[in-house]
Amino acid sequence: MTKPTLMIFTKPPRAGVSKTRLAEDLGRAEARRIAHFTTARTVRAASGLGWRVQLHIEPPSAVGDTLGGLWPLAFEHVPQVRGDLGDRLAAAMTRAPYGPVIFVGTDTPGLSRRHLRQAERHLRRTGAVFGPAADGGFWLFGLSQSLRAPDVFAGVRWSGPHAMEDVWSNLPDHAHVSLLPQLIDIDTGKDWKMFNYQS
Repeated sequence: MTKPTLMIFTKPPRAGVSKTRLAEDLGRAEARRIAHFTTARTVRAASGLGWRVQLHIEPPSAVGDTLGGLWPLAFEHVPQVRGDLGDRLAAAMTRAPYGPVIFVGTDTPGLSRRHLRQAERHLRRTGAVFGPAADGGFWLFGLSQSLRAPDVFAGVRWSGPHAMEDVWSNLPDHAHVSLLPQLIDIDTGKDWKMFNYQS
């Protein structure tokens, strides 16, 4: 199987740019610190895989930044397109090279290289793989080359309890779907507290 392309959707950990919901609960400085922490954990998990890794960056003006090495130059830096999350994911998938694709964000500090390797193994046997989040969304989504189609992200109710269910329902009936362990996405102060309690 062709090695996957890993696409990491990210924002610079700056006050007012990332983690705005978290900042409402914990303050801007703490939200910025947590955003830096979760981004660093994601980058560490993605490093050394031997895959093509892309950072899909919002805002596009930050594409040339490395953030002091937080965004490695070894990863391809790509601006996100305009539109909702579905539009941005579909555009990234369309532009990705031939082969499986795996999408992650930088909100899941529990993500490890082992999870990414598990996702790759599932894509060798199945058509799609989800990393479910506790809130009904997902922290990882992967597709084999044969299932790559932009309409998989059409009509999805993002940022709510139905996001994974909606993407799953867009997959063709013949698709084989695998699940990774459930992890916590850090969106609110409650999420951060739960992550630290489980760690």
